[in-house]
Amino acid sequence: MIRIGVDFGGTKIEAAALDAAGRFVARVRAPSPRDYEAGLEAVRALVEEAERQAGVRVAAVGVGGPGSPSPRTGLMRNANSTELNGRPFPADLARTLGRPVRYANDANCLALSEATDGAGQGARIVFAVIIGTGCGAGIVVDGGLLEGGNALSGEWGHMPLPWPQGGAEHPGPACWCGRRNCMELWVSGAGFARAHGGGVSAQAIVERARLGEADAAAALDAYVDRLARGLAVIADVLDPDVVVLGGGMSNVDELYERLPAAIAPYVFTDAYEVPVRRARHGDSSGVRGAAWLWPLEPER
Repeated sequence: MIRIGVDFGGTKIEAAALDAAGRFVARVRAPSPRDYEAGLEAVRALVEEAERQAGVRVAAVGVGGPGSPSPRTGLMRNANSTELNGRPFPADLARTLGRPVRYANDANCLALSEATDGAGQGARIVFAVIIGTGCGAGIVVDGGLLEGGNALSGEWGHMPLPWPQGGAEHPGPACWCGRRNCMELWVSGAGFARAHGGGVSAQAIVERARLGEADAAAALDAYVDRLARGLAVIADVLDPDVVVLGGGMSNVDELYERLPAAIAPYVFTDAYEVPVRRARHGDSSGVRGAAWLWPLEPER
């Protein structure tokens, strides 16, 4: 019993075959070409190689990636891999692969993977966040993805930073999406580095903060507060049982120590105790969640 999932990322594309227990039977990667037709061909080649290694051909493939298809037109929107926008990407994938495809936002795939057998296993409402090169989120309720009537739920990265505190936060920087002050501009790894200034990587800033460098420590304090404000709005609207973090910034241990207490003052309640956990499956959650988009099927 095998599933095939594809994680279509901005820097790499991965295809994997998973068995009934969620174990990898095959796993292959290639760089993302950043060209539309070349991307389709890369997915085809990777799926065929994963199936060759697994010794099976499956009838349908799950794909996770940026943005989402409009439920009205089938055309992609909101993808930071902008070559996909305005194109019928899921339909073209199905044509290229010669079989049905289910497509979901990569943050939705993270949420589904972690709710199924990861850091959110057993929780009724899971809010999962990608804080990496970009920023997005996914929601799982009672084991199923919550996508919404317009297939927009989880577009948390492009809501404005709550409670802007003046200075750089108001009116805030311009975003690639055409708006200003989006969460992605502050809590992605690139946003953290930009806010600190000086051309230093996010990882280097964290390391300097741990060594007691004042500017780096202040940047990390501001980052925790901004992420906490964004998550507090989610608490007020959705009240998740657990928050799961994925992406490069999820490797910052200080977030799990500091975020619960930082979120609480912004939430409209007398007491707030919700765990913030690192994604159990790390960067494997995207491809695993894509595979979970289809039920198991027998080997062929």
